[in-house]
Amino acid sequence: MNEGNVKCAHACRNTCAMLSEALREESEMVRFYEKVGIECDYPDVHDMVRELIESRSRSVLMINQKLNELRARAEIMDGVISSYDSGCA
Repeated sequence: MNEGNVKCAHACRNTCAMLSEALREESEMVRFYEKVGIECDYPDVHDMVRELIESRSRSVLMINQKLNELRARAEIMDGVISSYDSGCA
């Protein structure tokens, strides 16, 4: 990842572009560590890689939960706004 290319547009609506990118990066790292784990048969390193996979997998889950939360909040707000719009018509 090139950190210089990471910029928030501050224009997200139902999701967060930065979190979506973080999710992509974390998922990619899980896949990378899984490949390393398959190739590596040295017990100490294999155990460390397994811990890295678990840690990154928790990060993926946490990011997914936050993205779902943002989507749900946006749907609720859309519902509230549409109820006002339909009431005024």
